[in-house]
Amino acid sequence: MLTRPGRTALKIFAMLATAGSGGLAQAQPMQLPGAQPFNPPGAHQTAPPGTGGPAKPHTPSMPAIKVPTEEAITGRVLRQNGGAGEAVFEKTSTGFGLKLNAAGYQSANLTEPCAISFGDAPLPATSLGKPAGVPRYKLEASACPIVFDVLDGAFLVVEPEQPCVIEAAACRIDPRGLWGPDARTLSARAKEIESERGRAERAVREGFRALAAKGDLSTQRSIAREQAGFTSERELTCRDFQREGLLGFCAARITEAKAAAIRARLGLPEPKPERPKPARPAVARPVAPPVAVPTQ
Repeated sequence: MLTRPGRTALKIFAMLATAGSGGLAQAQPMQLPGAQPFNPPGAHQTAPPGTGGPAKPHTPSMPAIKVPTEEAITGRVLRQNGGAGEAVFEKTSTGFGLKLNAAGYQSANLTEPCAISFGDAPLPATSLGKPAGVPRYKLEASACPIVFDVLDGAFLVVEPEQPCVIEAAACRIDPRGLWGPDARTLSARAKEIESERGRAERAVREGFRALAAKGDLSTQRSIAREQAGFTSERELTCRDFQREGLLGFCAARITEAKAAAIRARLGLPEPKPERPKPARPAVARPVAPPVAVPTQ
C-alpha cells in the first residue's frame, strides 16, 4: 500500500509520460527551403515526369560532304596521276562517252614508252549506278574495258585489276589510279585543297563512328580494321600522283569518295550537289603521238 507521498510521485510520473508522448507525436522533421515536402506515413513517392520510358534510338549522322555529279568532270582534260595520258569525259547524244589516250610501255621492253589512242571520238560509257556512293561508269572498249568512279574534278579507275596489253601495238598500259588535272595547275589551289581534305577527313571519322555505333563488338572491330586500312589504301593509290606530297589533291578526292561510300552505307540522304567549278585550262605538253588501235 502506497503512502500519500508515493501516490503523489506516481501521478507526477504519469503526467510527464503523457506530455512526452504527445510532444513526440507532434514533432516534424526539419525541411530546408525549396525542398520537396515529406510524404506522410504510408504515401508513395511519385517519380518526376519525363525520366522514365525507353531511350530514343540514336540516328546516325555525319558532316555533309559534296557528292559529285557527271558535270564535275564533263569537258575537262584529265591526266593519269596528274601527268600522263589524256582523258575527256563528254556528253553524247545517247548519254556519256570518254575519249582516252593512255601512256604505257612496250610489252617486250618495259623501259621503252608507248602510247595508245582509243580513237578520236568518245567511246560509250555505260552507267553502273552508285555502288560506292558516287557515279560509276564502264568504258566499252574491248581492248581494255575500264571501270571508273566520278569524283570532284577527277575520276578513279577501279578496274581492270591487271594492266592491259594491246597486242596490235605491242603496248602495255595500266590505267588504274586517279585521273585529275595537270598537277602543275594545282599550286594556286593549295589552300582550297587542304580545306576540302580536312572536311572530308572529319566526315570519314564521324562516318566510321556512326557505323561502329550500329553494330555489335565484332562489327566494331571490323570497322576499326577498315578505318585503319583506309589510310594505307589511300597512300598506295596516291603515291604516284605528281606533287602529292605538297598538295594532297589525290588524298582529298579519295577521302571524299570514302565519305560518300560511308554515307550510302548509313542510308543517309545525299546532300544537294554543288555547282561545279569552271574548268581550268590544261597546260599543253609535248608527247609522242599515240598509236590508234581498234577498240571493238
